[in-house]
Amino acid sequence: MTSTDSAQPPAKAPAKDPWDLPDVSGLVVGVLGGTGPQGRGLAHRLAKAGQKVIIGSRAAERARAAAGELGYGIEGADNAETARRSDVVIVAVPWDGHGETLRSLRGELAGKLVVDCVNPLGFDKQGAYALKPEEGSAAQQAAALLPDSRVTAAFHHLSAVLLQDPEIDEIDTDVMVLGEVRADVEIVQALAGRIPGMRGVFAGRLRGAHQVESLVANLISVNRRYKAHAGLRVTDV
Repeated sequence: MTSTDSAQPPAKAPAKDPWDLPDVSGLVVGVLGGTGPQGRGLAHRLAKAGQKVIIGSRAAERARAAAGELGYGIEGADNAETARRSDVVIVAVPWDGHGETLRSLRGELAGKLVVDCVNPLGFDKQGAYALKPEEGSAAQQAAALLPDSRVTAAFHHLSAVLLQDPEIDEIDTDVMVLGEVRADVEIVQALAGRIPGMRGVFAGRLRGAHQVESLVANLISVNRRYKAHAGLRVTDV
């Protein structure tokens, strides 16, 4: 019998634990649109959890004023400086300025991990309804406009009211995280998990972002009917 005949196939590596997430405590997080309700809320929660946070705005003075109000060592800068100085950049700008903002920051966002949390919505007498961008979703538009960035999607279903409320210590919700590269998705999951009560859950690739963004219209209807600030929980995970 030859050595080849007796060779055993190499043992398979054990499957990676999906909750084995990286340490992200040293990353700088920038929030574009950080002076708006969602951006302020996310900046507040992440900084309170110990993350280094910079909030961006078209006007640096406005960003610095908001940062001073929030505290926790948050800094304020214009959008371009925020993008340059950050490892991870959360996009929390209004939908009507989404494309223009990202197009103008393509160079500053090159090589960055970008987290898009923008929800393309319209409103009429019947309430909120989902819009569908030509690219398919806000996240896919971001990926098209930022070919040199690593685009993910997350933080869509969070109540800005709860995020900004200093009397609330925990945000009881899961965060759907979508992306093309597992390592990038796990960084975003880990950031979400730094906020007490919150958990990041992988929810597919960017092509599924439209469904996640659209669900916000349904949550708005829930909130209006029940006078609530509804979030999501995924069961059996």
